Amino acid sequence: MKHATVSLPALIERFFTQRLMNMRRVSPHTIASYRDTFRLLLKFAESQLRVAPSDLELRHLDAPLIIAFLDDLEKHRSVSVRTRNLRLTAVRSFFRFIAFEEPTYSAHIQHVLAIPTKRHERKLVQFLTRPEIEALLEAPDRTTWIGRRDHALLLLAVQTGLRLSELRNLDRDAVALGHGAYVRCLGKGRKERCTPLTRDTADALRAFLDEPRPNGVQALFPTIEGGRLSADAIQYLLRKHITTAQSQCPSLKHKRVSPHVLRHTAAMELLHAGVDSSVIALWLGHESVETTQVYIEAHLALKEAALAKVEPLKGNVRSRYRPPDQILAFLNNL
Repeated sequence: MKHATVSLPALIERFFTQRLMNMRRVSPHTIASYRDTFRLLLKFAESQLRVAPSDLELRHLDAPLIIAFLDDLEKHRSVSVRTRNLRLTAVRSFFRFIAFEEPTYSAHIQHVLAIPTKRHERKLVQFLTRPEIEALLEAPDRTTWIGRRDHALLLLAVQTGLRLSELRNLDRDAVALGHGAYVRCLGKGRKERCTPLTRDTADALRAFLDEPRPNGVQALFPTIEGGRLSADAIQYLLRKHITTAQSQCPSLKHKRVSPHVLRHTAAMELLHAGVDSSVIALWLGHESVETTQVYIEAHLALKEAALAKVEPLKGNVRSRYRPPDQILAFLNNL
């Protein structure tokens, strides 16, 4: 059966405007990631097929072309396997969308959806130990407004495990500092969740919020001009304070600390305190409890506790020497 000509640009436009923005209401971060994927894919298709992106048809994006595109990302752009798989996730999402839009292309679509993700090594998650946490929190100069802001931000990040995007989007009214203090954020999938605050975190936030600031500033952690901190600014201030903390805690010199490592640190602190993994999943806003398993895998103390409960192997116990039987010794020496 010959397919009718289907304009690929029109499908892509509907995918972004109708599916992602209107129906699923995905985050700006997801929009940007998917946008970059299709930019790269269309440019690759143009170089391979000698067809301008605006003139491409759905039939042009077949499974062999997409596999070649993914291989090209690894070979010529040196992307990681994880990034390759993220690009494939965006492509799959698009083809699941057009499965309803263009059902006559079902065989073509199924071939693309059947492209497997690539296996890769999964390293243990990185996190900070308690001495490293304390050194980091002591690093900001709290005699200055910026230092007090950074201290409150880092303390909140380590205690709650909020994502970078969740941290930077917090407003003043997202924090409740009365009895049962908590912070409310909008996480992945536009799901709202509340995370309780410790007394120390609540006290630090209360003191910071009481400080004078320009009228109309709603951001919880603003810039000195009153704007909202960017993701790059938060990453910069974290690197700055990690560098300062290295003099007090040399082990930090061997760790690459990002805002997401602070999120891992919050999870490991909860796990070390004996909190169940299902509760940690709710705390961090994970879709599945299985996502939280990576913290159990990285928690050496839990493994050591399990080992302590295991009875030692008898092969490791030295038995008392007994001389061989005389007649057997005689026969063995014949």
